[in-house]
Amino acid sequence: MKRSFTASQVAEVVGGTVVGDGAVVLTGFAPTSAARAGDLTFAENEEFFDHANKGAASAILVDGIDKASAKTLIRVPQARIGFAKALTLFFPEPAFAPGIHPTAVVSDTAQIDPSAHIGPQCVVGDRVKIGAKVLLQSLVHVGGDVAIGAETQVFPNVTIYPRTQIGARVRIHAAAVIGSDGFGYVLDGERHRKIPQVGHVVIKDDAEIGAGVTIDRGALEATEIGKGAKIDNLVQIAHNVVIGDHCIVVAQAGIAGSSKIGSHTVLAGQVGIAGHLKIGSKVTVAAQSGVMHDIPDGEKWFGYPAQPDRQMKRQLLAMQQLPELLRRVAQLEKAVSKGNAADASAEKK
Repeated sequence: MKRSFTASQVAEVVGGTVVGDGAVVLTGFAPTSAARAGDLTFAENEEFFDHANKGAASAILVDGIDKASAKTLIRVPQARIGFAKALTLFFPEPAFAPGIHPTAVVSDTAQIDPSAHIGPQCVVGDRVKIGAKVLLQSLVHVGGDVAIGAETQVFPNVTIYPRTQIGARVRIHAAAVIGSDGFGYVLDGERHRKIPQVGHVVIKDDAEIGAGVTIDRGALEATEIGKGAKIDNLVQIAHNVVIGDHCIVVAQAGIAGSSKIGSHTVLAGQVGIAGHLKIGSKVTVAAQSGVMHDIPDGEKWFGYPAQPDRQMKRQLLAMQQLPELLRRVAQLEKAVSKGNAADASAEKK
């Protein structure tokens, strides 16, 4: 069933101002190329605005574009933020009724808020604490002594090992494994002896954990994911790693044991961080970089091994010039060789 809102109602939610008919009814949100009558679309630059203006959408969400339009405009400080807010109106999260599904296996010692939803074939272990409006979808395994804060959503087939601490409004996507053994061994003679991993994992409020992410528990203390951190799909986070608040870690990145990441840092896709490093706050590491050294606050690094961006760019430019340099050296060697031969011939005469 479609939901409908007036432009004025949408503007109130997104923190915008209506230019034009605030009573126009909007029943959907679509990109400019696919928008139809009744749809809201958005434009974050003049090119998109021109396309939207010529299209069928009934209203346009815009920022910083001072052009007239026959359509209703909703002006916001930042169109992409307004876009994110508006989508929640037209595409709300599916609702799940409170209660415990008959096929779920729940320990008698678990404490579950009456407003929580425990889905089909979930397993909830001893002394687990589940807060208000928590959602566990199907086949979620929650080990003993886990605590899950209010309004957290756990998607299907997630495994949460014992003693994991999860804050409020966290989202953990399908097939994530939280709190598995850290990769710790010591060579004992000719075999690798396992070091018991007796720590746990802490995920703070408003973090999001992508599908297929694995987060190892600490050897003695905690592996920590900071407040508001966003971890993309297929990321490996090793034991004792600390990721600061509001970090972004993009798909297929790997962070080795005991490395510390500051707040508001971005690790792009397939970045590798070696163990026991300190990566500062507001750092950016470009895709496929291999980080072998500490990085101070605020710097941009890339490459393998990763280096500060200006330094790496100079090296790349030098490498691009290398074929020409080798050609010139070969020409010089040839000229020198001819000169030496001529001198030797002259001496014989």
